[in-house]
Order: sequence, then C-alpha cells, then structure tokens
Amino acid sequence: MNENTLCHFQSPACVLCQRIDDCPEKYGEKRTYKEYNNLTVHYYCLLMSSGIWQRGEEDEGVYGFLIKDIRKEVNRAAKLKCNICKKKGASIGCVAPKCKRSYHFPCGVQRECIFQFMEYFGSYCWEHRPVQKLPSDESRGSSQCTICLEFVEHFPVYNILKSPCCKNAWFHRDCLQYQALSAGVFFFRCTVCNNKDKFQNEMLRMGIHIPEKDASWELEENAYQDLLQRYQHCDARRCLCRNGRDYNEPDSKWEIKCCQCCGSCGTHLACSPIQSWEENWECIECRSILAKSGNYQNQKKRSLATSEKIDVTGRFLEEPSPKCPRQSPGSQHSFLLSFSLSRSPKMLCQNSLTPCTLLDLPASNKMVMSISPLINSSSRNLSVRRMQLRIQKREASNILRELKLQVNTKTTRLNINRDNIWSSALKGFRGRNFNPANTMEVKFTNCKGRVETDAFHGSKHEFFRLLMLHLQNSSLFEGSSSKNLSLDSQAIKENLYYEAGKMIAVSLVHGGVPPSYFSKTLFNCLVYGPENVKPTVEDVADFDVAQTIKMIKSSRTLASLKSTISDCYEYLTIAGCLRPMTTLCDKDMLVNDLLIYHVIKRVHSPFESFRQGLKTLGVLEKIQMHPDAFSSMLCHKPERLSARILGDLFTVHCLSGVNKVKGVDFWMGYLQDVEGK
Repeated sequence: MNENTLCHFQSPACVLCQRIDDCPEKYGEKRTYKEYNNLTVHYYCLLMSSGIWQRGEEDEGVYGFLIKDIRKEVNRAAKLKCNICKKKGASIGCVAPKCKRSYHFPCGVQRECIFQFMEYFGSYCWEHRPVQKLPSDESRGSSQCTICLEFVEHFPVYNILKSPCCKNAWFHRDCLQYQALSAGVFFFRCTVCNNKDKFQNEMLRMGIHIPEKDASWELEENAYQDLLQRYQHCDARRCLCRNGRDYNEPDSKWEIKCCQCCGSCGTHLACSPIQSWEENWECIECRSILAKSGNYQNQKKRSLATSEKIDVTGRFLEEPSPKCPRQSPGSQHSFLLSFSLSRSPKMLCQNSLTPCTLLDLPASNKMVMSISPLINSSSRNLSVRRMQLRIQKREASNILRELKLQVNTKTTRLNINRDNIWSSALKGFRGRNFNPANTMEVKFTNCKGRVETDAFHGSKHEFFRLLMLHLQNSSLFEGSSSKNLSLDSQAIKENLYYEAGKMIAVSLVHGGVPPSYFSKTLFNCLVYGPENVKPTVEDVADFDVAQTIKMIKSSRTLASLKSTISDCYEYLTIAGCLRPMTTLCDKDMLVNDLLIYHVIKRVHSPFESFRQGLKTLGVLEKIQMHPDAFSSMLCHKPERLSARILGDLFTVHCLSGVNKVKGVDFWMGYLQDVEGK
C-alpha cells in the first residue's frame, strides 16, 4: 500500500467537494458516519448546497439532513462542473438572478465568494457578492484591527470588513471569523461599542458564520474555578509570621486580610498598620491610584494617638497607609509630617497642644522644620519632591531585593577587559554557561589577559557602572542626555538590543547601577506600550528632522505649510506621512504622525528586542507593576545647578593689582553662599 493510498484511507474525502482537508474554521466540522457506509461530509458543504434542505429532526441523519436527500444531492452535483476548478460535483450555485455559476465550497472560499449563513443560506459568486460602501465624506487611511491589533487599510475589500456601528472600526475577515466561532451568537458583538444586533446582521450579510452555541470560554470545564478561591498570601514588605507568608489562622493576628479594592493582595493583621479585622486595608498599588484620584479624603482617618501605639518593627517598612494621621485637605505639609513622625518622635510637638519653635528643637531635627508654612512654597515643593523621590527609590530597591531572591549560590565568572568593556561583556553574557540567576563574580583583566593585581571586592559594581556608561554613549541610543532607542541595522542583525536590555535587567537585580538615562517616552513605551504614548519634538535626536517638524508646526499660513511640505517631500514619503493639506489645522495631525513614525514606528524592531531583553529575571514585569518607583531610577533627571557646576562654566580674570587667589576664593565662596541660600 503506497503513501497516497494510506492517506486516503486514513482521511476520507467529503462526498460533496471531494477534498480530504479537515479545517473546521474554513469548511466546518468534517465527520465520517460508519453507520451510513462511511459517509464523510464537511458541515459547510452540506449546509450551503443549493439542492438540499433539513427535512428531519436535529438528531436525524446528518445534522437534520436525511441520508437519502444527501445521496440525491451528490447525484445532482455530479452533473455540474465547477466554474473554478473545472471538476464535477459543484453543489453550490450563485443565487444572483441570471447567474449560472456553480462551484464547490472550498473553491468558492478560495475565489472569495460570499456564503450567507442565515435564512435561505444563499451564496454569491465573486462577481455578484455584496460589498460594503465607504461613505463619500470618509477619507481613506489606516487603523488597527481591534482584534489582532495589526494595521488595516480603510478600504472595503473581501478580506477587510468595516463595522456598521462604529466609524473607525475595521477588521480582518479571518479575525472576525475566528472571534465569531469562539464567542458564538450570544457574545459576538462589536469590539468597540459592544453593539450586537446591527453588528451581527451586517457580518452575516458579509459571509461571517456565527454558530448558535455558547462561547467557548463558557463551555470550558471549571473555567472560573480560580474565582472561587480567596487570595491567601501576605504581600507585606516584611512578613513577621514565622510560619511563612501563606499561613492563615482565622480570628487571630495571623489572619490574612485582602485589599478592599482589588482583592488580589493580602497581609497578615500583624504585618500591617491596621489594628482589627473591621478596619479596611488597601495594597500599595490601589493606594497610589486612590492618591492620584484624590479619594484619600474619603478614607477613614485615624488619630495621631492611635498611630503612636503602632508597633514600629516591620510596619513602617510599608508605604504610609491612607489611614495614617493626616491634617485637613488644605494642609500643604501633611505628607512630610506623617513621614517625619515615623522617623523622629520628637517632631510630635508640631501637632500637640504645646507650641514649639525652631529654637526649641535639637540641631539634628531643625531640617525637618522645612515643612513649616513659614518657608516659601517653592522650597516646600522641592522638599516634597525630594522626599517622594527618596521613597520611590527605596520602594524600587525593595522590589529589586525581592527579585534578587532568584539568584542562587552557583557562581558564574566573567573576565572583563577594562579597555574593551563591551566586547568582553558581550562574550560573557553570550557564553554557554552564563545564567543570569547565578551569582556573578567579575575579574578585570589587562590587555595580556592577566587578572589585575589590584582587583577588589567591588569589581562587580565597577563592571556594571562601566557597562551602563558604555551603553549610554553607544549607537544603540540617541539623544544628548535623555535617551531614546536609535535605529542601528548592524545592531539589529547582531541582536544587540536584546543583549542591552538583558544587561540592564541583570545589573538591576545583581546590585549594579541603574541606567538613569531613559527618556520619559522610552520609559512610558516600556510600561504602557508604544501605542499609548505620545512623543514630543524633544524626543527627536536628528537635528534636520527636528527642524522640519518645528517648521511644519510653526507654519502660520496654508501656503507656507505647503511650501515646507514640498521641501521635505522625500522624507514625508519615506515616513508614510505624506497627505494633502486642505486646512492649516491639518499640520497638527501631520506633526503627530511624524513624531510617532520617527520616535516609535521607526524603531519598532529594536524596541521589541530591547523589551524582550528587559524581561530577564522578571524585571520588566516589575517595572510595569511599579512605574512610579522605577521612573526615578531609570529616567534621566536634569542635574540641579550647583556652585561647582556654575564655577566650572566660568574662568576668573582679575583686574591688574588684584590678587587672583583671593579673587577665585571670593568667587567660589560667593557661589557657595548663594547655593546655601
């Protein structure tokens, strides 16, 4: 028995289309009925055949089609030739008047015929099939298919369908068909506006099969079993329970209480600031959301006396709870005061009945008095900002400390040439035995390959410092101080963007220095996705491109706008942003398109590789979960002007007869006095 004979024996052909293909998404379920002399048929072939009707009950014959009717239909189709493949057995005919075309179902799908799975189950050939009309006032463009998120052109063809209820909702036909088969008639609806009736009617007209069944996720056994299980894990920074974070003892201080907002985080009563089960508790993530939305005023406030009694061991390792002592909403120093209380009990006099002045305080506590309303608002805001940054850095450090628990005791040794830091680091990271979860040991070697004699225990930290400095100034990034990813074709070919992301992730987990040069745009792309980020002109490192965008943005008349576009016609064509300008307002859309192309779309491939590298050891996931904490660690922050920096900008020239040494001393002393206010 040869291979072809065996193949036909194992997979019999459909009696109507004579194909052995078994593709339920395209041709419907293929079944063989041994009780009917091994009758094999595709469900869609049977359903769309022109000369047969369901004359039996659902459990009779094949899906309600009687066996004798199927035999008659096969005999009828055997006399008809398919207008596509030119073979006999064409059981489906076009229902358009005066059209005599016949074809097999698979041939019709291949030739882009429309099969309507409703009412009389009509079929239309490629010439008479229904089409969607594009309104005359709607311009052509492109947008994302809201199912697969790939871009589609706004042009109604067979493979692209438009939503009847949403103006800018376009889909791939295959995406819609897969969604319909999964969602069923009860859950298939517009993914944008959730319309069901109007959307389903149009999709049925355009040949989308919507099965009369429940959604696939509803039919899955125990699909929602996880929802019946209550979260039981202590997520406090420091768990005090000796039996572990998963230990739960009801009606005791070791009972786990879940976050009242999300329910997906928990804490032992003893590991949190709350005193009893009746009090509400929110996790850090929900707390930050509440803070941003201004809902803290609605939270239950606790007295200062109560907070004084809280056991300090381990509790202040968490972020201050919204139930910590707070002043009235108009108070501008509430946050600093609550933080100061946790560190310096002597500051309680600020909120007590006994007034105290700056002179009453010890010298060590005088700096805390920066929260006093007597200081101007700019100084106070700066102090608040510094305090917030310190808290965010501490939070990020604690998160990285948790990630470091993955690191095992097995050692991986890296031999690093200080003069060629990148090549030796790349060789080490790509080594066969390299594992980011191993403990790293770094030894610096000289040009002759010998270990430096002055190697010290801080070699690993020095290695990561030099590596981050090299990455900052490498061709993988562009920008003066605040960096975005660049487009380096050679680096893409060598997969260097992935390695760079991996190195940064490993540096963060193993205690190295953070990069601290990401732009806000790059950071937001990593956290929220490129499609949700709007870049600015400051993100464009190319001087000529930045000037072009600025010229377009500053155009005052339509004539000057068109002239500018004409000057940069070639670049706009390459960027895919060339469009007719009918009004001056069109320039804003053009500027936005150019920024998105140059900063985001142009570097899509490097960005995806870089993002994959950052996923090493779970770093990217933590960044996305705690963006505020990592922003201060990864993003570039402008250096504050200091006496040293300002002194370096100038050269002191003294008049004749003036002592230069004294002049320089006076100048630097003056700058330091100004810096010290």
